[in-house]
Amino acid sequence: MKAYLFPGQGAQFVGMGKNLYEGNPACRDMFEQANDIIGFRITDLMFAGTPDDLKQTRVTQPAIFLHSVILAKYLGESFQPAMVGGHSLGEFSALVAAGAMSFEDGLRLVIARANAMQRCCEQTPSTMAAVLKLDDKTVEDICARVEGEVVVPANYNCPGQLVISGSNEGVSRACELVKEAKGKALPLAVGGAFHSPLMEPARVELAAAIEQTAFQAPVCPCYQNVDALPHTDPADIKRNLLMQLTAPVRWTATVQHMLADGAKEFIEVGPGTALQGMVKRVDPEANAHSAEGVE
Repeated sequence: MKAYLFPGQGAQFVGMGKNLYEGNPACRDMFEQANDIIGFRITDLMFAGTPDDLKQTRVTQPAIFLHSVILAKYLGESFQPAMVGGHSLGEFSALVAAGAMSFEDGLRLVIARANAMQRCCEQTPSTMAAVLKLDDKTVEDICARVEGEVVVPANYNCPGQLVISGSNEGVSRACELVKEAKGKALPLAVGGAFHSPLMEPARVELAAAIEQTAFQAPVCPCYQNVDALPHTDPADIKRNLLMQLTAPVRWTATVQHMLADGAKEFIEVGPGTALQGMVKRVDPEANAHSAEGVE
């Protein structure tokens, strides 16, 4: 059984999607449609911008979404998922690729999500850090020990790697406790505290857009971030998306559930290779690779 995985923020690179644009007329049409919907030529930034251009949340998220979804379209009949899942932003790509919503609606939601998160980051300075070499329970306890500040587990990426998220001071204090526990803490160059309570204003803003979007049953189960479980019912999918921005990404459990449900091959669709590495950390024997045609 094939599980298709879709990456999230951080996977972007200059030149992403250019080969798809130049090598396939149908892909080029989708990129141009996206330029019209977004209101500026995001393809110019994707293909020939600077790393700083691509780090802007309002650019990063739709750029990764477009690369992933258009690549899935490019795969044509070879795209035969038994299950799909996406990491944070990638969940939107996964849902569109699996037919749970249209390309246009998915892009509009991603734009709304990116803009809401950008505004939230500007209003409340906050950050994230990757914690390595400690088990999840230890990191959860460390976050709980930080009083008077917001800091929570945000991304359960794989065994030995958990990203924490919160106020600048909260994350700083937690990082000190991580070092005392013989772990390693790496501050991340992100705009804010994604998947934490500090994203509540963005969640409320995005919720209005999600409520107005039409969802259909996907062609296969979509494993969603909030509970790591497979979903096909449109109402369930919508409800889980409504909680996603402030809830942690349960990626370790997602991969474990996919394996338990029969996944034999993991195919990453979109920029980067981070998800393949995470799969290998969950199961070193797993068959994980990039989709054919990815740059």
